[in-house]
Amino acid sequence: MGDRVTAGEFHSAEGVEDWRSVYHLVSAHFPTESLTDGTAFVGAIERVAGEGAEYLAVDLRAAGVTVSLGRRDAGLARRISGAAAELGLRADPTVVQVVNVNADALVGAEVLPFWRAVLGYGQIGDDYLFDPLRRGPAVGFQQMDVARVGRNRIHVDVAVGHDQAETRVTAALAAGGRLVSDAHAPKWWVLADAEGNEVCVATWMGRD
Repeated sequence: MGDRVTAGEFHSAEGVEDWRSVYHLVSAHFPTESLTDGTAFVGAIERVAGEGAEYLAVDLRAAGVTVSLGRRDAGLARRISGAAAELGLRADPTVVQVVNVNADALVGAEVLPFWRAVLGYGQIGDDYLFDPLRRGPAVGFQQMDVARVGRNRIHVDVAVGHDQAETRVTAALAAGGRLVSDAHAPKWWVLADAEGNEVCVATWMGRD
């Protein structure tokens, strides 16, 4: 399975239970007890990756390893999960997420080069910037025909696993947030804090 596979098709494949689609990526997080354990897992990933290594990203921390695939490759996902199982590692899907910062823009084509330069980011298309080293959130620009009033022009998107979204929304509401809209759920929910700052909790569902 490659990048033309939809998120729904990926999740219907066998052996990908560890993985979650978050926007353009599929990711899995495997907690570890030490950097040594994580390093051993990374070595195992390298051995099973094969040609898939070109679209593979691995984030190694002492507490765990997060693996992301830039293509929805169920075969590679299964091989990595198999390598984890052989080392006694179990995935934790609750922490898989992608965070984007989105800005409303009347002249997005004019402001995007500024943000690309000041952040040192790469660019996808004409409205999306990304950290080449994946240390920080992506930045997107939403084209507006008229200036939006009564709402902030910048909001955060948090993409999580499709089976984690409602839990995340419930936790945010319990922590003092309010529901602005669930009209597009489960594609996304719009929440706000006590001062009206907005965030969207999003999943892959409804995007295929």
